Amino acid sequence: MNLSNEAQSILKRGEVKLRVVRSGMFQQMTFKVKRVTHGNITYVELHTERQIDLSELSRIANEVGLPAESQNGRAFPKGTSAENFQNL
Repeated sequence: MNLSNEAQSILKRGEVKLRVVRSGMFQQMTFKVKRVTHGNITYVELHTERQIDLSELSRIANEVGLPAESQNGRAFPKGTSAENFQNL
């Protein structure tokens, strides 16, 4: 899969600060790059321990081009799945 320059940069740094709408307010949140294993698939995603609405998590995944996970769910960029982010 071809990643954007921004996504490649995030993977190299290991984390990114993003502006997120949470409880009706804008907040800066740090997402860390995390390797996740599901069955025989290991892939990377952006992870935070805080709760974020699934609609906002989906927006983040689509903007950055990487899967995103929070305490209450996981979102992949539109048209992708875990297989697209293996071996990154």
